[in-house]
Amino acid sequence: MPVIAVVNRKGGSGKSTLAAHIAAWAARRGSSVMLGDVDRQQSARAWLKRRDPGLPVIAPWAVDQKNMLRVPTGITHVVLDTPGGMHGFELARVVMFADAIVMPVCNSMFDRESAEACHAELMTLPRVASGRCRLVTVGMRIDGRTHAAKNLQEWFEGLGIPFLGALRETQLYVKSLERGMTIFDLPPQIAATDLLQWESILGWLEPQLYPPQAANDSLTAGAGSLAAPSAPAARPVQAVPRAVTPAPALPGTFRPAQPDSSRLGRSLPSSLMPAQESMVHGGRLSVLGAGRLSSAPVVSSGKPAMTRNVNSTDGLQIPQFLKRAPH
Repeated sequence: MPVIAVVNRKGGSGKSTLAAHIAAWAARRGSSVMLGDVDRQQSARAWLKRRDPGLPVIAPWAVDQKNMLRVPTGITHVVLDTPGGMHGFELARVVMFADAIVMPVCNSMFDRESAEACHAELMTLPRVASGRCRLVTVGMRIDGRTHAAKNLQEWFEGLGIPFLGALRETQLYVKSLERGMTIFDLPPQIAATDLLQWESILGWLEPQLYPPQAANDSLTAGAGSLAAPSAPAARPVQAVPRAVTPAPALPGTFRPAQPDSSRLGRSLPSSLMPAQESMVHGGRLSVLGAGRLSSAPVVSSGKPAMTRNVNSTDGLQIPQFLKRAPH
């Protein structure tokens, strides 16, 4: 599950505005998005309360030190709005779980120096220094009548920090946020200029939020579950009558060894699960063996005594390790 953190230790840099827009853009793509508000002011949470129910849903998430990064089931993408002044352990904790960090920076001496100090601390963290957690910057509240965007870009390039683009200072952001909306929720003809400025930013965010996937990779269909998109649905298993003799197995048929139950279903695609189901108590073998083992006496060890015809296949292919001598 991709996690994007919006980070800048300086207050008033546009973190909540940027986080709300990233979350709204992902929600408009049909993703199940949660906007995590780590900021003590809870700006993002207050904005979500103003949001119209008819707009693409963004789930709220008030994060504190106790429940941080415990995402409810069904969420596919997380955007974190972080507080100003975050450093040390709090900053390292966010970086530990983030896939990418977007740093909004305004064009002033104080904002640039604060961003430089924040970048220096982030680069001391292994995940950022190694590139596992990518770091980029975005110019915020830039006056389009000046060369502020170009100057900001040159300054960041001199520090070796990627610069995605600049968003202009406009009342369109202010008015839309007051109504629980974003630029992406407005008619395209109204926000055409601002949508154009977002193109380079979204072009970088898209592979971070929606990484390419190989055709043979399993898809995440929920928290902790695997689903193979091309695998057919498993048919219900029915008991086989004794009078019916299934076809014998072909020579060379794969016979899986007894698996570790703690790993069952974790690393295997669903197409292999019917073969492995026979290894599980209450699985297919218990259904096929009904009527032969149900009346077996119980010995003092608590295990059912094996009757004479338990090792008889009756046309069924029983794994060798189940054909054990009675205790």
